[in-house]
Amino acid sequence: MGLAGPVLVVNFKAYEQGFRRFAEIARAAARVSGETGVRVVLAVPAPLVFPVSEIHGDVYLEHVDPVGFGAHTGFLPGESLALLPVRGTLLNHSEHKVTYRHVQAAVRAVRAAGREVLVCADTPEEAAAMALLEPSMVAVEPPELIGTGVSVSRARPELITKAVEAVRRVAPGVPVLAGAGISGPEDAEKAVRLGAAGVLVASYVMKAADPGERMRLLAEGLARGA
Repeated sequence: MGLAGPVLVVNFKAYEQGFRRFAEIARAAARVSGETGVRVVLAVPAPLVFPVSEIHGDVYLEHVDPVGFGAHTGFLPGESLALLPVRGTLLNHSEHKVTYRHVQAAVRAVRAAGREVLVCADTPEEAAAMALLEPSMVAVEPPELIGTGVSVSRARPELITKAVEAVRRVAPGVPVLAGAGISGPEDAEKAVRLGAAGVLVASYVMKAADPGERMRLLAEGLARGA
């Protein structure tokens, strides 16, 4: 899957701010995307799918399970995305690691449902392994930098370039995003200049007094780097 331009994925996680301020954040995401031309994806918990998607049309569900429709209490079938107002899902984040078989089954089900899959990886090697499953995107995020404010593009730029190279060798059509510690437009710009197709962020936006301004800054940084 190619991308027309850089992409900014904002992971709501389970931050209280996301539940309390979802409408404000969704309106800002739609505005920033329209003004900058950068795709802004909001990855949200299941209860927020419908209210957020009514405001901003580019929504991912934070997780799905490798099960089909049936007697699976507490699980989210990948096929169910075809019935929801979402464009895709986020899988294998370092805070919700799953097995390779889980990712394989979920990617297959979600893609069959006509939706996208962003798969996270801790290392370039894991990114390449995940890319073999042909997800829509892969995000490389060293877990030790997540939430630290120390960005991967500054602290470990070689990880981005190695991940991009590793994925290109096995699945040249799968874009690579950079994540972990992204905390400003310079980080986003540098990530794109290092070969990433965009960035995956959470706390820098979700914990901000003005999430919309943070998204705008990141989008402008991505646009400069593209």
